[in-house]
Amino acid sequence: MIKKCSIFLLLFLLSAGQALRADEGMWIPMLLKKYNIEDMRKKGFKLTAEDIYSINKTSMKDAVMIFGGGCTGELISNRGLLITNHHCGFSSIQTHSSLENDYLTDGFWAMTDGQELKNIGLTVTFLVRMEDVTAKVLEGITDQTPEEERIEIIKQKIKALKEAAVKGTKYKAVLKPFFYGNAYYLFVEEVFSDIRLVGAPPSAIGKFGGDTDNWMWPRHTGDFSLFRIYADKDNKPAEYSEDNVPYQPKRHFPISLKGVKKGDFTMVFGYPGRTQENLTSYAVKMITEVENPHQIKIRENKINIMSADMEASKKVRIQYASKYARVSNYWKNGLAKTVV
Repeated sequence: MIKKCSIFLLLFLLSAGQALRADEGMWIPMLLKKYNIEDMRKKGFKLTAEDIYSINKTSMKDAVMIFGGGCTGELISNRGLLITNHHCGFSSIQTHSSLENDYLTDGFWAMTDGQELKNIGLTVTFLVRMEDVTAKVLEGITDQTPEEERIEIIKQKIKALKEAAVKGTKYKAVLKPFFYGNAYYLFVEEVFSDIRLVGAPPSAIGKFGGDTDNWMWPRHTGDFSLFRIYADKDNKPAEYSEDNVPYQPKRHFPISLKGVKKGDFTMVFGYPGRTQENLTSYAVKMITEVENPHQIKIRENKINIMSADMEASKKVRIQYASKYARVSNYWKNGLAKTVV
C-alpha cells in the first residue's frame, strides 16, 4: 500500500529494442512536452504530450485518479467504473465482510447497480490542473533570509495561493514542494466521495503468494478490485445519496483484449507517494542498516500478536484483516530492501 506523503505523478516507461531497459523517475506531466516526449516517441509512443496532460481538452489525466489515501485508480467505463489494486480496496472489502458474508475470503460481485456497496469516507481525487508556482512561493526570499522567517513566508504564500486557486469553485487545492524545496507545484483537484464497491476476487486470487511474493517480481497476483464513482444529477461530486447516479467521466480507458507483444511501448501513469532516488549513500546506509532492521522487528512483533488472535477466531481474522495486511506490507517492504 502506498502512503501519500505528497502528490506526485509518475510516468514509468518501458521500451524494448536490442535490450529491455526502463527509464524511470518522477516525470511531471505538464513538463513532458518540454523534456520527455521526443524520447518517448523514439521508443514507440504514438500519442502527443497533450494526450497525456492537457487543461484545454480531455486527456489521460482525466481517467487517472488518487484512490483513497494514496493509491492509483483508472476509469475503465463511461459509467464511472474504476479499477485499482486489490490491496488498495482491501479495507473497504473488509468493512463489508462478516462471518455470514466473508467477501475477503470468497470475493464479491455486484450484479446490478443496486447491489453495489457504499463506502463511507472513501474518496477519489482527479487532477484538474497543475501549475509551477516556485517563483511566487520563493519571491523575496534570499540565501540570507533567516530559516524561521523563510518557513513562515513560504507558509503564508502557500496559504494565499491555495485560496486564490479555488476561490468560487468546489475544487480543492494542494501545494507541495518538489526537489527538497527547490520547486513548488500547485494542484487543483476535484474530489468525489460517493464511491461504491462493485467487485473483488477471493483473497486466494487477490493476495496470491501473500507476504512471500509481496514486493517481489515477477508476480502473478490477481491484484485488482472494482469500484464505481457516483455523482449528483449534474454529474458533480456529492455525498452519498440513493438519488446519485454513475459518474460520466470526461475520459476512460477502454480495455483491449488483443494482449501485448514483446517490444510494445508501456507507460504507467499514477500517483506514487514519494521518491527517495536522490538520497545520498549515507542516507541509504542509515535506512537499510539502522532504521529498517528496528522497524522490521517491531512489525514482526505486531504481526505475531495479531496472528495469534486471528488464527483463533474467524471474526477477529476479518476484523483485523486490514490492519494486519497494512503492517505486513510495510514489514515486507523493509525486509525486501534491508541489509540485516
